[in-house]
Amino acid sequence: MIKITLNGEAYSIEEGTTFAALLEGLNISTVGVAVERNREIVPKSTHDIALLEDGDIVEVVRMTGGG
Repeated sequence: MIKITLNGEAYSIEEGTTFAALLEGLNISTVGVAVERNREIVPKSTHDIALLEDGDIVEVVRMTGGG
């Protein structure tokens, strides 16, 4: 298990977890969602291969429209 911070909350996840698996496990749709790791955007094209690492600080942001 590794420890990450997700949107300000501590989480323990399996080592080898990808961003796609994290979002799926949290039932978060990837439509209109941006993911940041350690203050850098994680491109959607890498969500299936990019692995979370111990100590990562992750922010998941849902885009909303308005006006």
